Amino acid sequence: MKLELNEAQKWIELFVEKLEANKSELNELDTAIGDGDHGTNMDRGAKAITESFAKKAPENVSDLYKATAFAMIQKVGGASGPLYGTAFLDMSKAVKSENIELADLIQIGADGIKRRGESDIKMKTMIDVWQPIADAMKQDNFDKSVVEDALDSTKDMVATKGRASYLEEKSKGHLDPGSQSSAYLFESLVDVLGENS
Repeated sequence: MKLELNEAQKWIELFVEKLEANKSELNELDTAIGDGDHGTNMDRGAKAITESFAKKAPENVSDLYKATAFAMIQKVGGASGPLYGTAFLDMSKAVKSENIELADLIQIGADGIKRRGESDIKMKTMIDVWQPIADAMKQDNFDKSVVEDALDSTKDMVATKGRASYLEEKSKGHLDPGSQSSAYLFESLVDVLGENS
């Protein structure tokens, strides 16, 4: 399965809506184990994406992911901007010559985050949502329950990367904020795919 431009744009626009609607929830999650500004940062990125699309409508999926990447890199503070930015930039490069399967696309995004964040699964980061979703897509088994399970799995992990790692064992019992914003991304994707099934 591949996402065409109109579907990919709907996906990102739904993600933007979720980020804006859940800004305070993301800040609350981040207050428990981070700086408390993940929602504010992601909201800034969301608004930058909307502005970018309004200024120049993406002509293809590569342009769409590239515009998303640059909006995130330029406007989202902390680690999240570079991590989301790298994922979408790598995805943009991957579809430049030809559109690729969605499972492969998400894996490329996940690999970009791993590379940029020098992280992997079980470190209580957004990878703990991206990688299980890439795996589920390869099995043709992607739905909201997969997203929820991946997100919930971060609760009992001890953070070993980022600001949350300073808390060590005390980071247990809290959802990872980057995983929550990534869950919004993939819930949005489920919604778009559901409309087309």
